[in-house]
Amino acid sequence: MIEWFSELGDRFYQSVIYDERYLYFLEGLKNTLLMAFFAAILGFVIATVVSIIRDYHKETGKLKILNAISNIYVYIIRGTPTLLQLMILYYVVFRSVDISIITVGVLTFGINSGAYVAEIIRAGFDGVSRGQKEAAKTLGLSYFKTMKSIVFPQAIGKIFPALGNEVITLLKETSVASYIGIVELIKASDIISSRTYDYFFPLIITAIIYLFCTFILTKLISFGERRLNRYV
Repeated sequence: MIEWFSELGDRFYQSVIYDERYLYFLEGLKNTLLMAFFAAILGFVIATVVSIIRDYHKETGKLKILNAISNIYVYIIRGTPTLLQLMILYYVVFRSVDISIITVGVLTFGINSGAYVAEIIRAGFDGVSRGQKEAAKTLGLSYFKTMKSIVFPQAIGKIFPALGNEVITLLKETSVASYIGIVELIKASDIISSRTYDYFFPLIITAIIYLFCTFILTKLISFGERRLNRYV
C-alpha cells in the first residue's frame, strides 16, 4: 500500500510539479475562460440583432433581405460542426491575416453561439403575450420602444436559464480549439501527457477544473435567475 501511494505521488509530481508543468493548466484555464467569456458576449450581441431582425420582419413584413440572411446564418451554423467552422475560419478565412489565434477562437465560438442563442431569444419573444404587444401599439409605442420596454425584459427573464446553459456548453466547446493549436485545458493535459506518458493525472485534473468552472457558473446562473424573478 505504501509503495502504491509512493508511486501515485511520484506520478502526480511528474505530471504537475516537475518542470512547473502546472503552468500549462493555468495557461489552458486562462485561454479557456477568455474564449468562453468574450465568445458569450459576442454570441449574445449577434443573437440579439438576428432575433430582432427576424421578429421585426414577422411583425411588419420589412427587412426581407436581412431576414433571409439571418435565417441562412442560423441554418448554416446550426447545421455544421463547431470544429469545421473553427478550421474554416483559421485555415481559410484568416489564412493570410496576422491575427491572434485566441481571437480566431473567440470569433468562431461567438458566431457559433450566436446562432443557438438567436433561437433561444426568438422563443423568448414569442413567449410574451400578443395582447401586451397590441396594447403597446394602441398606446402609440413604436416597435422598438415596445421591444425595449415590454418584450425584451420579459423575454430575458423567461430564457435566462437557457442562456446560462448555453454559456456552460460554450465553456466546454472551447476544448475543440486545440485542433488549431490553442493551448486550452485539453491541449494542456495533452502536452503534459506527451512528456510523462501518463494520462491519469493530466486528464483527472482537467476534469476537476471543468467541473469546478461549471459548478461556479451554475451557482451564478441560479443567483441571477433568483434576482430576475423578483422583477419579472
